[in-house]
Amino acid sequence: MIKAPPQKYNPKQVEDKIQKFWEQNNIFHKSIEQRKGSKPYVFLEGPPTANGMPHPGHVLTRVMKDLILRYQTMNGHYILRKAGWDTHGLPVEIEVEKQLGLEDKQGVEKYGIKKFNEECKKCVFKYENAWVQMTQRIAFWLDMDNPYITLKNDYIESVWWSLKQAWDKKLLYKGHKVVPYCPRCGTVLSAHEMAQGYKTVEEPSIFVKFKLKNEDAYFLAWTTTPWTLLSNVALAVHPDENYLKIRYNGQVLILAEERAAHLLKGEEYELLDILKGKDLEHTPYEPLFDFAPYDEKGWYIVLADFVTMEDGTGIVHIAPAFGEDDYTVGRTYELPVVQLVKLDGTFPKEVTLWAGQFVKDADPSIIEYLDERGMLEGQKDYAHEYPFCWRCDSPLLYYAMESWFIAMSKVQDSLIKNNNQINWFLHSISLHPSLLVFLKSSTHHLNTLMEN
Repeated sequence: MIKAPPQKYNPKQVEDKIQKFWEQNNIFHKSIEQRKGSKPYVFLEGPPTANGMPHPGHVLTRVMKDLILRYQTMNGHYILRKAGWDTHGLPVEIEVEKQLGLEDKQGVEKYGIKKFNEECKKCVFKYENAWVQMTQRIAFWLDMDNPYITLKNDYIESVWWSLKQAWDKKLLYKGHKVVPYCPRCGTVLSAHEMAQGYKTVEEPSIFVKFKLKNEDAYFLAWTTTPWTLLSNVALAVHPDENYLKIRYNGQVLILAEERAAHLLKGEEYELLDILKGKDLEHTPYEPLFDFAPYDEKGWYIVLADFVTMEDGTGIVHIAPAFGEDDYTVGRTYELPVVQLVKLDGTFPKEVTLWAGQFVKDADPSIIEYLDERGMLEGQKDYAHEYPFCWRCDSPLLYYAMESWFIAMSKVQDSLIKNNNQINWFLHSISLHPSLLVFLKSSTHHLNTLMEN
């Protein structure tokens, strides 16, 4: 008698059977209730955004969370596994802008902030069911019936409560921070977001002459962002480098000795003097433009260790409104912050020659203006990596934003004391080939899940 071959193992049927048993017997909630009164293990769900589809990366992180929580539960801990939804931020806004055909923030304002917010709320939970089903399919026990939601007033009020505590302790203050900013989206980008949008671009770099006050001589500086010259308030030199004062092509120029050897190789010039960078400190020069009110606190030589001899002239143009190093040295010397760019990335009406133009689009005209007035010593194309917004592909601007800050330095001793009481673990994950196969196949399963 021939025996029938064993039936093929069907993991889907096994999973469905277990899931059905869990649901009918309320196993998840029983596992929590049984441990009430036990030592708690605190779990804070890093909330996903439900207007985007879950992907294999979410599967992996949720599996890891579940492993830890099940282990700690078996150790007798009481764990509230509260789910959460991140309903704020640009992912939702960008999605709604596309749906409504809005091009920029001005379009949003014209449409109406209140109506736009309502559309965002509708869009927030677009794929909520897919997230719930994915979470159930991978057996991640999570209370998704009572989640915390960041758009709810009780959550928003908890944030205001936290800020009030910081205010009462005199930790909240207003200041500036130079950050990568997208003028189209009207928002700052994090370092992680900025890293996603770099492109190699070729743009004009220029050698600009800054006339010394009361002397027929020029500091020679180099910049790859001509539009920032309108907000220039200082020039930086390295304190320990040598700087040459030379007569070249009938004019007196000052630049770093090391850079002169490269830029003027094979050229004839007359050496007039050799100066240390620190000897040039506080030497005044004349502003290139007069769009901003003149301030005696600015337009002179400052010293900075970040000045290198790798490119340029060894003299760096400083605009504290548009560079982190510039802003830092500006704080040291109490330089004015000349902000001549609006939040939409265009020049304001005070910049009469280029009012309303997007700053980077104005570069050719600015270069031509400098050339016509004899302030341009040279120009060359410069290939470099430049950050673009990963959402809308607009070029980012480094922008000194006025913001509120929490002075964490005032509580650093308390932070260190608390951190020393915590067991910190640094994990590096090496994926087994079989897991990589699983992650690849998960994409297909998720798509099937959505279709069904």
